[in-house]
This record gives sequence, structure tokens and C-alpha cells, in this order.
Amino acid sequence: MVSRAQYWLAVVFVVGWSGVVCGGLGTQFIGWEYPCPLCLVQRMFMLLAALGGAYIVRRGMTGTIAPRDYATGWGLAVVACVAGGFTSWRQTMLHILPGDPGYGGPVLGLHLYVWALILFVAAIATIGVVTSFASETAALSIPVRPHRIAGTVAIGFLALVIGVNLVAAFLEEGLHWYLPDDPQRYQLFYDLGILH
Repeated sequence: MVSRAQYWLAVVFVVGWSGVVCGGLGTQFIGWEYPCPLCLVQRMFMLLAALGGAYIVRRGMTGTIAPRDYATGWGLAVVACVAGGFTSWRQTMLHILPGDPGYGGPVLGLHLYVWALILFVAAIATIGVVTSFASETAALSIPVRPHRIAGTVAIGFLALVIGVNLVAAFLEEGLHWYLPDDPQRYQLFYDLGILH
């Protein structure tokens, strides 16, 4: 089991980041909090990090995986996490002054962009730890049957979340080139004349 730790971490990475984006979508559609441009950029980097894990999962689903496949997948994930971490840090710094209420409602005492910063940093640290022990954690042979099922479910979930996120962003931005700093509605419905 330890020898396949990187494969299973990649599966958890895909499902975990997809779940985090689902949480953001839930806040958007259930809590009626419209994500700002920085929020959407953070979601994109979360999905890019998940795609790094999905690369490893997809390669492992064939039954064999090369060290370069692990390196490529984790490299993509780390780049996405660093960029996402910078973006969430930037949004945190915009609201750091005492008395600033922040953007959106807090979840468990912290705003979503602060949680995003914590998760991006934790993801980078986790990848660093696991890859430090690559000789013990990076199996080159992956049993096909149980791993293919888990991999298919994880990648399917990611694809669904990417699709929903694209539609949600399009609804909010409408037929414009940019999203306002403080969006207040789903602009597409107004652009098409459905709502006035």
C-alpha cells in the first residue's frame, strides 16, 4: 500500500480539489454569494491542481506508470498551487486591515480565500513530503481493476465540476470581457433580456 501512496494521493488530490470547488459553488448557488474575479481565478488554479493529479491517475489506470509521469503530474499541481496560493494571498491582503469585513461570509470563522491559501500551502507541503520518499511511495506497477474504478470516478467527478464551474462563470460574467470587482447578479440573464 505504501508503494502506491502517490497514486492514491493523486486520486485524493483530484477528488479533494473538486470537492473544494463544489463548496465554492455551493456558497455561490445556495448562499447567493457571487464570486469575485479573484475567487474565480482561485477556483481555476484549484482545478488546474486537480488536473495535475488527474494526469497521474490517468497514467496509472493503464497498469504501469513511469517516474516522469509522477514528476509531470506533481509539477503541474505544484505550479497551480503556487499560483493559486499567490492569488488567495493577494485577496487576503486586500482585506487585512482591522475593521475590513472581507469579501463574502466567513466559513468556520475564515473567509473562503483564507481557506484557499491554507489549502494551497498544505497541498504543496504534502506533495513535497510524498515525493521526498519517492522510492518507497511511487510504484511503477498499479493493479488495474480497483485502481481503474477509483480513477474513473475521480476523473469523471473532476470533469463534471469543471463543466459546472464554466457554466457558472459564464452566467455571472455574461457577454462581457471582464467580471466586475463586486458582482451583484448573473449578468447573462440581463444581457439576453431575460431579466430587467
